[in-house]
Amino acid sequence: MKTLLLFPPQWMPISPHFALPTLLGQFEGTTYEATVMDLNVDFYNKILTKSYVENALKTAKEMLPELKQNIKKYFDINKKYDDYTFSQKVEIAKASLIGNTLKKHGDALTRTAFLIDKSVEVCKSKEHFYNPSLYVSSINNIKLALEICSMPYYPTRIDFISYSNELLSLDYESIKYFVFDEGSNIFKPYFESVIDKIKAENAEYIGISINSSSQIVAGLTLANMLKKETNAHINIGGNHFGRVTDALEKYPEFFELFCDSVLVEEGEIPVIELTKHINGEICIEEVPNLMYLKDGKVQFNDKVEPKKLNELKTPSLEGYDLSQYFTPEIVMPFPSSRGCYWRKCSFCDHDFGMFYNIKNIDKLVEEIKTFKNKYGITKFEFIDEAISPSYMEAMSKRFIEEKLDVNFFCDARLENGFTKEVCELARSAGLRMVLWGFESGSKKIMKLINKGIDIDNRLNILRTAREADIYNFAFIFFGFPAETRASALKTIKVICDNTDIINSYGKSVFTMGKHTKLREAPEKYGVVGKTRQVSEFSPTYEYNAIGMTKKELDDVINLCTKRANKAYGNALSFHLLSREILFLYLCRYGADQVCNYKFKG
Repeated sequence: MKTLLLFPPQWMPISPHFALPTLLGQFEGTTYEATVMDLNVDFYNKILTKSYVENALKTAKEMLPELKQNIKKYFDINKKYDDYTFSQKVEIAKASLIGNTLKKHGDALTRTAFLIDKSVEVCKSKEHFYNPSLYVSSINNIKLALEICSMPYYPTRIDFISYSNELLSLDYESIKYFVFDEGSNIFKPYFESVIDKIKAENAEYIGISINSSSQIVAGLTLANMLKKETNAHINIGGNHFGRVTDALEKYPEFFELFCDSVLVEEGEIPVIELTKHINGEICIEEVPNLMYLKDGKVQFNDKVEPKKLNELKTPSLEGYDLSQYFTPEIVMPFPSSRGCYWRKCSFCDHDFGMFYNIKNIDKLVEEIKTFKNKYGITKFEFIDEAISPSYMEAMSKRFIEEKLDVNFFCDARLENGFTKEVCELARSAGLRMVLWGFESGSKKIMKLINKGIDIDNRLNILRTAREADIYNFAFIFFGFPAETRASALKTIKVICDNTDIINSYGKSVFTMGKHTKLREAPEKYGVVGKTRQVSEFSPTYEYNAIGMTKKELDDVINLCTKRANKAYGNALSFHLLSREILFLYLCRYGADQVCNYKFKG
């Protein structure tokens, strides 16, 4: 029998997501055939063309007068936005956004369509990609092109890094509405254009990987179409729905409309067992980690402890066209461990459903050799929650001994084990950038989040890494429940006062994950009263806190942007699309040159 694994939009189209290559690798050596289609990167290649962008612009312009006529029938100047019906809100939002976009950009929209093919070429060309001004200009043109592509489907908006819809909430009825609403579903025409190609694979088992809320509308649109138009067993996997199984159990209709089953948590064992079931070898009750409909009720089979990384087969990129991705060199996401070795931070639930284990360095080296020799990939992003100093040291020694000649970047904790010797060794082995969990400049907040590091030594570690020619990227966040404005200002100050050793930063706003330790005793961390789930298919919670108000938080975030922009002096890193792109520039030019490059104006 044949299995077809599909990766739907929306995800950043710069490299294969690691989930499907991992699953595909597990079919090696079995009697089952499996193949993969990255529909996400294909989607972007299809819409980022002159003809598509021109047609989207033409459609939006023609749509606006009719929308205005419809809105006149029910518009009342005395009404608030929330007083209108849902469908009226959709029309108002679409008309407003189309009108504002046309007014704001004017003739630039037509120029964008004319330039889009060249802009895409720049992203994929080694010759042009590493020209900072040309690359940034092309990315800005692509951003505007995607805004044009979104116009006929407002309130849906897509860009390279996100899917947004101001009227979508992660509740079942809202999700279902936007899956079936053709006026806002930008993905459906694309799926209609590739459905015959998918059906031609004659797969008996089709797996759809939904790893983020940004993929929900597209993934479920695809699932519904395939459920109606094929006889295949349609399965939904990926990270997102495994975090909201309690919500899924309430909706038998979800399985009637979209899929025959849902696999949760790590899928390497279940995907093969489900294949056996579809092939008639075992009954469905024997497939672990599986949710499905039986006698009108949602069933949930027992979970199984996943295989260790050392037990997994090497991931496979067979069937991938790497030239389709929007970079001239693939930065391959790759794990050396799974889960988190600290696992005590109160704010984090990234490793939910994972069993911490480390990949043997012998296996790691052999897999990297395979990717290098078989696919020509020499750039890697280690997607571990964090690499420990001891593993970094051992890994680096082996990379040097094996003369791997690769470059990589990773996440790490600011631990004292990152000594001068370890940092210099890692740099010699190919380490170019570390994404450090700096989090906050406030000792009070750092203690509450239980980071488990020597807070007073963080800047010394960053200085040590920078002196070893490693580029330091710091993650910070605002809005922890107990954070005051004074605490937040300490974070801004430490980022802006240390640009010589904190070369770039990424800020985010705290959200309370459903599976964080913070939820076990929220009052300890500044939460007042009970927590409330944002929506049933959302893995986050709302709460009231003793810290900043929403306005204060917004003000602090804006202040951080303003002061950091001044402190970093319009740095190149702020203009690049992603950390993967920044990493490629570091590999080409080195940390000093990237740090010193500033855009004028």
